[in-house]
Amino acid sequence: MLLDGDFAVGTSRAFGMRRAGRRLTGAAAAALMLAAAGSGVAQTPALVPSPLAAAPSAGGAAPTLREGVAAVVNDEIISTYDLRQRVLLLIVTSGVQVTNDSLAQIQREALRDLIDERLELQEVRRIQARTKTVLEPTPQELTEQVERLARQNGMTGQQLVTALAQAGVDQQALAAQLQAEISWQRYVGGRFGGSVQIGEDQIAAAMKRAEQASAKPQYQIGEIFVDAQRAGTQDAAMRGAQTLLQQLQQGAPFAGVARQFSSAPSAAAGGDVGWVLSGDLAPQLEQALEQLRPGQLSDPIPVPGGVYILQLRDKRSGAGATMVNLKQAAVRLGAEATPEQIEAAQAKLEVLRPQINGCDGVEPAASKVDGVLAGDLGEANVNDLSESFRNAIANLNVGQVSAPVRTNAGLHLVILCGKRNVGPQQLTREDIENRLTEQELVMISRRELRNLRNSASIENR
Repeated sequence: MLLDGDFAVGTSRAFGMRRAGRRLTGAAAAALMLAAAGSGVAQTPALVPSPLAAAPSAGGAAPTLREGVAAVVNDEIISTYDLRQRVLLLIVTSGVQVTNDSLAQIQREALRDLIDERLELQEVRRIQARTKTVLEPTPQELTEQVERLARQNGMTGQQLVTALAQAGVDQQALAAQLQAEISWQRYVGGRFGGSVQIGEDQIAAAMKRAEQASAKPQYQIGEIFVDAQRAGTQDAAMRGAQTLLQQLQQGAPFAGVARQFSSAPSAAAGGDVGWVLSGDLAPQLEQALEQLRPGQLSDPIPVPGGVYILQLRDKRSGAGATMVNLKQAAVRLGAEATPEQIEAAQAKLEVLRPQINGCDGVEPAASKVDGVLAGDLGEANVNDLSESFRNAIANLNVGQVSAPVRTNAGLHLVILCGKRNVGPQQLTREDIENRLTEQELVMISRRELRNLRNSASIENR
């Protein structure tokens, strides 16, 4: 997430140390559980009709990948079979609808992932050979990891295995993906984790920013970030983001698309960023969020280095806000009501007012007076109320009833049913230090992989 202060508040969930663009979904991990545990099927099932079969091509036939060599990474081959397996995995676990445009993007994404995995494992194995340190996971460790991920997805391992096998996903392909994921995390954490030093001044500054911003609005958001470097150019990243947005608008699940196509660290959590503070977001992102209602998606938002798609999941007032719960008893009166009509309605409400005994008594009392409607207005931030309502309840205690309030819709008695101050969300020193450490490791991981790419011999066929 592109933050001005690079600090999100309100969640202690670790972003993880995954490199940008590396994704392992719960579906993939759970499918591997069977193989890692040694209880998988005897052989990989034959390829059955898959989403690829439904994708139209220019000539009317379903697009396919010819067998052969897709790429060579430092003399190590990535076969077109490997590529097809990854394409199938991305389609099945992201839920996207396959079209000519989306299939081309999926193939590019799959090949980039496979190349990065080869580079990561080559480096890990070089370090293992030199230092005699074991970084690659054992079968038991794989089993434990995938069992946890399967539970997070609310499915059994067998259900996921069946779904993936029906799409023709080879379990050995899944094993290779998970192996690279864990090995690279261990390499980065083991080599650089001890050298990451978060100073007291950094922690203090982060805590101060969080405290100062605690009264601002907070957004619960999801993100998908299309990296311009991985896409090739900024224009290519924008085209990729537009394609993903179309898929989301057509019903593809946000979490699945984020896991498979986002280059942000939050991809590991389905794009879930958690709660962030207004003012901490980059201006172009916050401007987009201000136009959204909960549940809506933003248009692609270009930023330096790539393009974002944001999902606003919820919004709440910041700490220090006063929240009130209100009910009303009202007489409908349009803006064109005559003075006589207003006077008659006011008299009616003045008679009703002393008969209301707290919030529980609003509806019973109002039901006895013709033309008076009662209802629950719910909870709201005082600052979000109209000026007339805000003034009406300013000096009320809980359970008290206001004098009649005139609006363009009618004449209202407002009853204050509850009042509370939203307390600040406390972040501990440990929370902040962990978050800053994770951010440093993410940047190191990206740098190391970029260096491997730059020094490697990579040939795309």
